[in-house]
Amino acid sequence: MKNKLKDLFQDLLDLIEDRALADKVVDVLTDAAEQGNWQPEDLEKIPFTLLTNTQGINLIEHTKAVTYASLGIADALEKAYKNLPYSINRDWLIAGGILHDVGKFIEIGRDENGNYIKSHRGKLLRHPISGAILAAHHGLGEEIQNIIANHAKEGEGRPQRIETVLIHQADFATFNPMVMMEKKILIT
Repeated sequence: MKNKLKDLFQDLLDLIEDRALADKVVDVLTDAAEQGNWQPEDLEKIPFTLLTNTQGINLIEHTKAVTYASLGIADALEKAYKNLPYSINRDWLIAGGILHDVGKFIEIGRDENGNYIKSHRGKLLRHPISGAILAAHHGLGEEIQNIIANHAKEGEGRPQRIETVLIHQADFATFNPMVMMEKKILIT
């Protein structure tokens, strides 16, 4: 499992300068996938949400899109603002991007017919909470925990790191069009 996850995210993991942080990211991913009882061949089939039709986009693709999009926002801010009023920690941004939905490996399960459903554990704790707990368990700092715990509605009105804000915006930029497509209000 660990090697498969490392391979799936190698392009992003290579961008993390702190190699110990990159290793912990892989450990968190592996733990989550194993706790969710997933097999390596399942990883690229898990939908990124159960809330709307994902149009075939899986959790791995979504996670990578969110991470790359957040990096793109960071690049735009750094390029456009003469005096950026805050610093962006790229290692935390990438690690947080990769892990923002890690709790979905536990939140999503399968029923007896193989359909994707919200698992019992997922009903008890949404993915931002279970993901932050996993990150803490593996020794990731509170900065990364803030990104995971606050990237979705749980973070509304809560103190957030700039990396959390960027992940949140990138996440909803990838989620909202799917919802709009299903409601037939996305103009294409």
